[in-house]
Amino acid sequence: MNELTEFRKSKDDLFARTDQSPLTGEQKQTFKGLSYFPENPALRLEVKVEEFPTKEKIQMQTSTDGIQTYHRFGRIHFTVEGQETELTMYGDEQGYFLPFVDSQSGKETYPAGRYLEPEPLGNGRFLVDFNYAYNPYCAYNDQWSCPLTPAENHLQVPIRAGEKKFHD
Repeated sequence: MNELTEFRKSKDDLFARTDQSPLTGEQKQTFKGLSYFPENPALRLEVKVEEFPTKEKIQMQTSTDGIQTYHRFGRIHFTVEGQETELTMYGDEQGYFLPFVDSQSGKETYPAGRYLEPEPLGNGRFLVDFNYAYNPYCAYNDQWSCPLTPAENHLQVPIRAGEKKFHD
């Protein structure tokens, strides 16, 4: 079993059996595991971030009409299915945050987008592995509050990696 498969199995177990699960008790009773895209090595990227000279503070609206504050950290550029694209990375005291909406949002993926935490590799480089893209907890249960993806991170390309929609 590879690392990604183990990660997915562990996440399914967490959702099915623990108090840290975003699922309600009723949802847990019928939960059979999350739906994922097959592993896509082309979407495991080592990228150089183009840091912004000023780490502007932005406030992201949340799914429950709240606000969460982040800093605009920098921009990454990459190619998906032959198309050049870019995303803005954000930061806060807990690390780096990469919310995004892809062209499959609402079809194959959660309509409000998915999240990633890019892993710093040093020298301004980051590992951005879309195979680990995940749905925010509000995708499973309206009781959760999740930051909404800013318009600058709405992609016109599909990101067919990571978690799919939880349900229709």
